[in-house]
Amino acid sequence: MEKLDLNGQLVGKNEPPYIIAEIGSNHNGDMDLCRKMIDSAYDCGANAVKFQSWSESSLISRAEYARNTSYADKERHFGSLEEMVRRYVFTPEQHVEILDYCMKKGITFLSSCFSQKEVDFLDSLDVCAFKLASMDINNIPLLEYISKKDRPVIVSTGMATLGEIEKAVHILQSGNCGPIALLHCIAIYPPDYKTINLHNIKMLEHTFDLPIGFSDHSIGTSIPIASIALGACIVEKHFTIDKSLDGWDHAISADPEELAIIVREGNNVFNSLGSTVRVVSTDELVKRKVFRRRMVAKHSMNKGNVITLDDMDFKRPGNGINPDEYKYVVGRTLNRDVETDEELEWTDFY
Repeated sequence: MEKLDLNGQLVGKNEPPYIIAEIGSNHNGDMDLCRKMIDSAYDCGANAVKFQSWSESSLISRAEYARNTSYADKERHFGSLEEMVRRYVFTPEQHVEILDYCMKKGITFLSSCFSQKEVDFLDSLDVCAFKLASMDINNIPLLEYISKKDRPVIVSTGMATLGEIEKAVHILQSGNCGPIALLHCIAIYPPDYKTINLHNIKMLEHTFDLPIGFSDHSIGTSIPIASIALGACIVEKHFTIDKSLDGWDHAISADPEELAIIVREGNNVFNSLGSTVRVVSTDELVKRKVFRRRMVAKHSMNKGNVITLDDMDFKRPGNGINPDEYKYVVGRTLNRDVETDEELEWTDFY
């Protein structure tokens, strides 16, 4: 299984979880807000911030714009779909501005590409990887184009059958792309818990022998942390500094408190996974002498008494004859008088 190298950080099996704060379009076209989100994601410990590279014409057709001239939800939306797209589009100039800000801040810049033009543009920015959104896993021309770019690719698998995922992986591997990571994903915002199927993480790893992560759209922190326990090496989570802001994704995004929990507890979970080899630690070996039991006299006995099981009891601390050694004491003869509850040693017997 080949790992991804994202700006010097290895991403893959047995590597610490790589946490991506998905800002997407939550910047709302406001670069001051965008920088505040980057600052916050960095402070929370995220490894990367991710955006979406699309234009007014590269993602949505004119007919779809014509069908969506207003929103029922006026609290988080305004005007028509086209008006919101124009407000939230991430322009080439903003890409350059924010990439530079991320580099100075020390956090990795990532973005999803939605057309060949945007692939070329991100390539010209020397991004460390391409991100492919769930909607494009069957976009064969785009997959073929990305495959020629010799960069790592992170692919979300929402809405895709296993056959579609297999075909996408085959196309990418047939080209000249770098290592591939798949993100298990349910493209519902938010999904019902019963549909999340985190066991798909292990299934995808077994099926494709690739690094597997999780693109999360659930509310809260429990599901992304659980994904790390099941082997997710990447967690992508929508991020905002204020869930009440207008826009498409703020309400289902993690806020700074939640992102910090995902980073902190996700790393705690990763560090606790350890090995499948059963090992008793040095600290536990020391603890045995305090927490386990040792043999004591159940009642007072005289020198010359032949010991039976009824003569023994077992109490803390565990620094003497162990309970599982009792058979080696039965039948032995005491070489001294002992009192009730007195600790017995091997030297007390002939």
